[in-house]
Amino acid sequence: MPITDEIRNRLNHLKMRLDQVNNAWTVNEHESLLKMFVDVVPKIMDAEACSIFVVEPGTDRIWSKCGTLIEEKELIPPKEGTIVGNAISSGKWIIANDLKESTYHKELALETRFVTRNLICAPIKSLTEQGITGAVEVLNKKSANLFSSEEGELLQEIANCLSMTIENIMLNREILQISNQLNREIDQIWEEDIKIVAKSRVMQDILKTVRTVSTSPVNVLIHGESGTGKELIARMIHKGSDRRDRPFVSVNCAAIPENLMESEFFGFEKGAFTGAVSSRGGRFEEADGGTLFMDEIREMPLVMQPKFLRVIQEGEGHRLGSNKTIKYDLRIISATNKDLRTEVENGLFREDLFYRIFAVDIFIPPLRERREDIVPLTTFFINNVSKRFKKKIAGFSDEVLNIFEEYPWPGNVRQLLHEVERLVALTPVGEQVSMMHCSQELKNWNEALFLTELNNNHALSLSEKIKELEIGCIRHALDETNGNKRQASKLLGITRQGLDKKIKRYGITISS
Repeated sequence: MPITDEIRNRLNHLKMRLDQVNNAWTVNEHESLLKMFVDVVPKIMDAEACSIFVVEPGTDRIWSKCGTLIEEKELIPPKEGTIVGNAISSGKWIIANDLKESTYHKELALETRFVTRNLICAPIKSLTEQGITGAVEVLNKKSANLFSSEEGELLQEIANCLSMTIENIMLNREILQISNQLNREIDQIWEEDIKIVAKSRVMQDILKTVRTVSTSPVNVLIHGESGTGKELIARMIHKGSDRRDRPFVSVNCAAIPENLMESEFFGFEKGAFTGAVSSRGGRFEEADGGTLFMDEIREMPLVMQPKFLRVIQEGEGHRLGSNKTIKYDLRIISATNKDLRTEVENGLFREDLFYRIFAVDIFIPPLRERREDIVPLTTFFINNVSKRFKKKIAGFSDEVLNIFEEYPWPGNVRQLLHEVERLVALTPVGEQVSMMHCSQELKNWNEALFLTELNNNHALSLSEKIKELEIGCIRHALDETNGNKRQASKLLGITRQGLDKKIKRYGITISS
């Protein structure tokens, strides 16, 4: 099934939301709450340290989520032969007051430089019937040599309080996995054939330019109003290049909060900031070998622009929290619905970046300036939408097509597709699309246009203006009632016989 521009926009919006989910989960209140437990519990238990472990859903893997002395290191204790593993397996708290002979803790001391003398461990039990989701350990009693059973009961109560926090964190991990899977599936959908309907000379010239620049390694800037298909052009360039088998990464600069912009593009290392619980590559790394599409590049904050300029000039950067230089091999295609030259003059976009983000610029004119494309696009859309909706209709009436050609389409191709989807959805099977089911915006515009033309036509006599007005009102009423004369006469406030006489007098044809 061919992908329409509207589907592409919806998929792009979904991808943007999934990216926002990824960003949202990197810093959250549950992580902060865990750190609070790790800080407070040793004070309550008069101990030196505390560690919290979680169980990977569907596996036996146990890993450290948070701990007093393990901020920079993830511990993965085996389930068999360790105290935390035994507590999780048995579902009961365990006290070990002599760990001098523990092989695991001796090896751990060499790795962490922390010697564990004794500890107490309690399982974290799910509140939603998911079994044991983790465990909490308290290490090295201070004032006394031994942990007591009363402290075991206390730690179990603390573990019960931790349960909901742990479950929320594990749910977040599942959401991230689903998000990544959906992103991969969306990328597969993008691989379907890309088709642009272009009958107008200007669009045919644009497609020639696209074919030419596709085979060159130059960066490209695509500008034009919203809804004109800038991302579609970018994808065509990518598909025609020698990078076609590498990633096409689309980023909407306007959708990324300024404080997350750097981590979004450059990535970050574990511990780079509060909530960075694992390392993550940025968009530059993701697009390595392929194409990075920067939509709404004008919205990139000024503070970020010098860093982005360095990536273009040097082809390198580094993740937050790391000094390791990472090389990038990527092509940049940018898009904007604003005049970047004017933005540079107004100090809203850096001049040096402006001259580096592109060697070729492509302007996509609005739909109202290439009216030859409107009917072919409408035909293309109705065929695809009908297949998608599994619904057959008898095409468009001449009146609707005439209005489509005259309407200015402020939302451009995106709005045209939306209107076609509406008409296919509302038109009965087997019938022809009429003005009856057009959006109110189109109806209001059509009525205003008719009245304006009528008022501006000074050559008409009063009787001729009345005639034109009556013809317009009758046609509108017939469209509203899908040709039903009885209902149309009620809308007009005249008898059925009176309507028949006027239809005959004015020679009005009724679409079947």
